[in-house]
Amino acid sequence: MSILILGATGRVGGQIVTHALHDSHHVTVLVRTPEKIQIVNENLTIIQGNVLNKDDIIRAMHGIDVIISALNTDGTTTLSESMSYIIEAMENKGIKRIITVGTAGILQSRVTPNVLRYQSIESKRKSVSAAEEHYKVYDMLKQSNLEWTIVCPTYLPDGERVGKYRIEHNFLPEGGNKISVSDTAEFTFSQIKSSDNLKVRVGIAY
Repeated sequence: MSILILGATGRVGGQIVTHALHDSHHVTVLVRTPEKIQIVNENLTIIQGNVLNKDDIIRAMHGIDVIISALNTDGTTTLSESMSYIIEAMENKGIKRIITVGTAGILQSRVTPNVLRYQSIESKRKSVSAAEEHYKVYDMLKQSNLEWTIVCPTYLPDGERVGKYRIEHNFLPEGGNKISVSDTAEFTFSQIKSSDNLKVRVGIAY
């Protein structure tokens, strides 16, 4: 399978690249700074570019079967701006499957189920700008014809792989308060072979 991974220099994205190469897939990464990718592998194609450049996105999608996005918000609107280019390019190229890493903030609140966690007292964050960006992405994917899955981790310490965790559609598993980067990356990568979580937000926690 040919996989395009966006956000490959981030904590989760970097581990997804490792999983994909270990599983003998062909991996393409679109990065602004290629030197940050320390992996040398014949199945890895590194494209220098920017997710905010529509032509770079189109170029990176050549021959791709599935897209995994672990892009961060970085306090900007990069996430939502780039997603409009990503969706357009995918629809033009006939690529259906996209898996993104979101945030537990865009899951439904258990306390007030008609609002999202970041809008409720469940949110512990002072700033909601990152959650608002992730919500824009969710809204765009929901309106598209793509086969999307949004993996929504809660607090993300680096930590070791545990290999056991709970998932729930559209809600954070009850009492869940953390999930490691390693387990989040493993679960996100596993979605390329799964149709269990199409067109849903998946809460993930221990």
